Amino acid sequence: MPRRGEADDVADRAQRDTCLSIRTSSQQQQLIRRAATALDKSVTDFVLDSAAAAAERVLADRRWFLLDDDEWERFQALMDAPVAAMPRLERTLTTPRSATRNASRSTV
Repeated sequence: MPRRGEADDVADRAQRDTCLSIRTSSQQQQLIRRAATALDKSVTDFVLDSAAAAAERVLADRRWFLLDDDEWERFQALMDAPVAAMPRLERTLTTPRSATRNASRSTV
């Protein structure tokens, strides 16, 4: 019985046409191998999936957004508008948090 996503994995492998070499410590390699095994993936698939997901997160805030003149004006107006008051958020951010509050409940 094929593992889940195997057809997708095969299609991805068929399209791979370059090589990426990396150096790792033995501990890193062992950790990566264990994680790949836990997900029933090859090390290559695990590393590629993990690296691609991390790259997408890094680049998510750096994408280009194209706006026409009217949309740009509206965006600028929103950015220049005063921020609405948020008293609950302000109170949360300005109230000191007591580190001893939870500690007093625990028993030693």
